Amino acid sequence: MIRIENVSKSFTLHNQGGAVIPVMANASFVVEPGECVALTGNSGAGKSTLMRMIYGNYLAASGSIIVGDTDVATAQTREIIALRRHTLGYVSQFLRVVPRVPTVDVVAEPMLAVGVTRDAARARAEELLAQLNIPETLWGLSPTTFSGGEQQRVNIARGFAHRYPAMLLDEPTASLDATNRETVLSLIEDAKARGAAIVGIFHDAPGRDRVADREVDVSAFTPRRAA
Repeated sequence: MIRIENVSKSFTLHNQGGAVIPVMANASFVVEPGECVALTGNSGAGKSTLMRMIYGNYLAASGSIIVGDTDVATAQTREIIALRRHTLGYVSQFLRVVPRVPTVDVVAEPMLAVGVTRDAARARAEELLAQLNIPETLWGLSPTTFSGGEQQRVNIARGFAHRYPAMLLDEPTASLDATNRETVLSLIEDAKARGAAIVGIFHDAPGRDRVADREVDVSAFTPRRAA
């Protein structure tokens, strides 16, 4: 479902005379349906960079990033948009939404975008918000007014609302209390059970050990070690 083949990445520092900094070389691994692969490695090894390349936020310098039937490394913008709408979900650490949109609609939006009826989308959104302990009194309010922890849980609900065939998870359990952490880990397990291919970054080691089938040490792809 997700196939990374010989992916390289460098950054050009235009404010420093165009210096080119290579940050990744020959990254290769495969994530099968129903499998969760955890990206590991020291801070700065390139975990987030690789995640952003898979999602299409960063352009790979070389190699291929196949998600479903799309090569993200060479895809046109419209193809990336379609991939994100139907196939590839991303749970980031930060919630970015239009102000004044009610929370229940923020969570329902990814489902409406793929043709789910409004009633069904709102029912699923309400189910997830309840699971993640967002009080019903807040569902009609914009999440921009919420605490950081509440916004994080809304972001998780939105990320799991549509049943994506492939998912990227960036610290999904960070800063959560024990109850909500358990809910998120169960959501990940449910996604695996229905066949989602998942790539995640987890600093929560016990949580990672529970949901990840294997680890990929991104440090192995840093140019100084990629011989």
